[in-house]
Amino acid sequence: MAEHGEQKSEQEKREKLKELVKDARIGMFTTMTAEGRHVSRPMALQDVEFDGDLWFFTYADSDLVAQVRANPQVNVSFSDAGQHAWTSVSGTAARTDDRAKAEELWNPMLKAWFPDGLETPNLTLVKVHAETAEYWESAHSSRVVTLLGFAKAAVTGRTPDAGENETVRL
Repeated sequence: MAEHGEQKSEQEKREKLKELVKDARIGMFTTMTAEGRHVSRPMALQDVEFDGDLWFFTYADSDLVAQVRANPQVNVSFSDAGQHAWTSVSGTAARTDDRAKAEELWNPMLKAWFPDGLETPNLTLVKVHAETAEYWESAHSSRVVTLLGFAKAAVTGRTPDAGENETVRL
């Protein structure tokens, strides 16, 4: 990987993004309502081998599906406190009733939300095709230092060192 201050290659950025998305697992999925308000809800990412597409199980009659149908431009953000990293993925979402993909992605933990497993009425998938992404990595290894940096910035008016920001073109 590139040293601090050096330019990372696009491939290095993509690999880092994959790692951050895989490690986070729960994302805040943001859609837009018919009234033009952004709405976010936590969603469990299903495909951890992020290849540019994010997969989520949901109900076909959910607000999420209705909002994606009306405005497919969405954002999914991830936070990984263990790595002091944050990721924001923007793209186009679509509902899909792909039984083979659902079988591939299914895991027993999903029964908490979908009690009848793959036979749950109205079970569907939402696929987000990522178009752009950004990620931030904290420059500090300790949460206390990071929080103190932000508190100090609030008092002194100086911008805190929030770490590196990388934009990834997908």
